[in-house]
Amino acid sequence: MSIFNVLTLLGGLAFFLYGGVELSEGLIAVSGNKLERMLAKLTSNRFKGLLLGTGVTSVIQSSSATTVMLVGLVNAGIMTLRQTIPVIMGANIGTTVTAWILSLAGITSENVFIQLLKPTSFAPMFAVVGIILHTAGKSDRNKSIGRAMIGFALLMHGMDMMSTSMQPLADTPGFSKLFTAFSNPILGVIVGAVLTGIIQSSSASVGILQALSLTGAIGFSSVIPIILGQNIGTCVTALLSSIGTGRNARRCALVHFYFNVIGTILFMTVFYTIDAFYPVPFMQVRATPYAIAIFHTVFNVLTTSVLLPFTKQLERLAILSIPDSKAPLPSHLARTASSSIHTGLTQRRYDPLYTEEMKQATLEAAREDLRTLDDRFLNQPTFAVSQSWQVAVKMLSLSQQAFAHSMELLEKYDESVVTEVFRLEDMVDHYEDGLGSYLVKVSARRLNRADSRAASTILHLLSDFERISDHAVNIAQSFREMQEKDLHFSCEAVRELETYAAAVNDILARSIAVFRDKNVTLAATIEPLEEVTDNLTNEIKGRHIRRLRAGLCTIELGFILTDLCTSLERVADHCSNIAATIIEMEHSTLDTHMYLHRIKHDDPEFRRLFLEFQARYVLPMQRDLPDSEAELSGGEDISVEIGATVAAESGVTE
Repeated sequence: MSIFNVLTLLGGLAFFLYGGVELSEGLIAVSGNKLERMLAKLTSNRFKGLLLGTGVTSVIQSSSATTVMLVGLVNAGIMTLRQTIPVIMGANIGTTVTAWILSLAGITSENVFIQLLKPTSFAPMFAVVGIILHTAGKSDRNKSIGRAMIGFALLMHGMDMMSTSMQPLADTPGFSKLFTAFSNPILGVIVGAVLTGIIQSSSASVGILQALSLTGAIGFSSVIPIILGQNIGTCVTALLSSIGTGRNARRCALVHFYFNVIGTILFMTVFYTIDAFYPVPFMQVRATPYAIAIFHTVFNVLTTSVLLPFTKQLERLAILSIPDSKAPLPSHLARTASSSIHTGLTQRRYDPLYTEEMKQATLEAAREDLRTLDDRFLNQPTFAVSQSWQVAVKMLSLSQQAFAHSMELLEKYDESVVTEVFRLEDMVDHYEDGLGSYLVKVSARRLNRADSRAASTILHLLSDFERISDHAVNIAQSFREMQEKDLHFSCEAVRELETYAAAVNDILARSIAVFRDKNVTLAATIEPLEEVTDNLTNEIKGRHIRRLRAGLCTIELGFILTDLCTSLERVADHCSNIAATIIEMEHSTLDTHMYLHRIKHDDPEFRRLFLEFQARYVLPMQRDLPDSEAELSGGEDISVEIGATVAAESGVTE
């Protein structure tokens, strides 16, 4: 075997491994986040789980990738440990599909139609079509299909290069002796496990074995223990992936390992015992790619058939191996425990009733929620972005809850409600830290256009979500100040604020639905409602000035009312930002500022919705009071008017 053969072998191996990666990642990208969703939802019984694991792995061509997905789903709390066990068994069966495809390389018929079945015959066409789709395709799906086709072509080209370069080995006595040594079951298993552990793919290692078999120098006595070892070696990927995860995620990886080890031990015990007393005829037969594919499939089907009824016992074994203890935190969660970008904000907003124990409990709750952002999902960016979007929806909902609780204080002051507002705001801060850190890692991956826009949208809106909860705290503090100073709004002011709060609650509910569903149609209703809230601010301020001049309200309450109106208006502004950003995400060429200007001045639908909301949120009738200049001018700053009143009462002239 010359140096050129060695270089061809290494080059073929490189093409083969890289092609397998591209094929798998391309197919995963084509499926989007559907595979993970299926794994999470369709595992209600062991047979469904088995079929699903087989199907998913057949699609993505990697049992390691499937198991890593499962580790992530378990760590995120989306699946239970028991649900994953049948899926893992199915993944071992599904991964044998690759061997069947590669076995077509051994076709030697002179028939033209049969020759067309050889991968080396149609792989060039896959490469041509794939490169066209990948470079000229307009949609992300077409580009991903092209990527998968290119990966398949590279895989088959690498297989062909390896088999060609190893042909001279057929006449090399040392090569035959080497593989004869591997007929020792223990040695063969070790070699297969080590080789697969290094390249972290049983499909790839079986493919290499199939390429070697084309030399005609390998017998079944060597192939069988190597394949058994390859099934053990493929567990390395999941075991490495489980490092730093929660208990159940590590147990999931361990179940994969136990399943393959127990299956190998059982098979070797039975098979070699039979062979010792009744020699198996095909042990000395030369292996072919087709025969290797058959044995690989038969072994995994038999092992699954034997161990499927013992899923509970496998679960118990994993639990005994990893007993309950405190789980380590993912990196994006550890940051929330050690520091926070909101430290200064928290210090300014001191609540004596929100104790350190409560803060720690809030942190633990946030950690638990944020476990759905698992680092293992980074290898499937579409699913990682989807998980991030769901967490962002929860974050916005928490901000809405904080706002709703803060406005409850208008009717009846309750210190426990104030503390709950602080708790929710603290939770939102932890969400912002964890989600922001995770999205930075997601953005560093190779994202398609849709995922990139979605990740950017979440990052852009995190501050809006967080500021809504901040304004809820501002509102709660204003009511606390009134309680401490024994101040009370007039009945008219209370009814006015209730109307304003109803409008803001409406716009918040709409914003959550807009963001959750990416609903552009509903988003178009946000801006008219936000315009109504602006008018409510001016009208309430004007009314208060009239009451102030009539001696029906105090100056101090005027400042508090200003703060409340400002917070309510800012919440509506953030909702407007949410709607505009979603519209911009769905229409990537849209200029948000031009859009807002156009709809406010040229859109009859905007005018219709504005009038509809204006009629819905009408302030209650006010008693007859003298008109004020502020009211006539349509919204002079109430602080200016109050300042002038203070100066007049103190005898100060300007």
